[in-house]
Amino acid sequence: MAEEHGRILALDLGKRRIGLALSDELGWTAQGLPNLERRNTQTDLDTLDALIREHGVRLVLLGNPLHMSGDESGGSREAARFAQQMRHRSGVEVELWDERLTSREASRVLRSSGVSIQKRAQAVDRLSAVLLLTGYLDYHRARRDEATASQP
Repeated sequence: MAEEHGRILALDLGKRRIGLALSDELGWTAQGLPNLERRNTQTDLDTLDALIREHGVRLVLLGNPLHMSGDESGGSREAARFAQQMRHRSGVEVELWDERLTSREASRVLRSSGVSIQKRAQAVDRLSAVLLLTGYLDYHRARRDEATASQP
């Protein structure tokens, strides 16, 4: 199985902000980027397209906020619409990825680290995107490792 190289941009789509995280070229690490303060869909797409071009992104990973039952939510329908718009605007592959519990985990980590309430609101979106991307990278690394281990 050949490994794909190129960066992955993860998005934690919110009403006021989009949390952003970017992988390294080899897909091993996730680094948070400054949040994108939302203005309108077209401006958001333009800004994200510029980031995609600037960093040589091959895949956009968009958090899919499913219900805890796994059923689609209003947010997951919005994420699917935004994903389609991103594909059309940038021409880059966009994949929806289950984000259940990432915001809750990000809030827990920030609370336990003593981050102030004021700074927590800004940091939770970025950390959610980092957790989303880290989970995706770990999942695919484990699958590659399993495939390699099963080869004779």
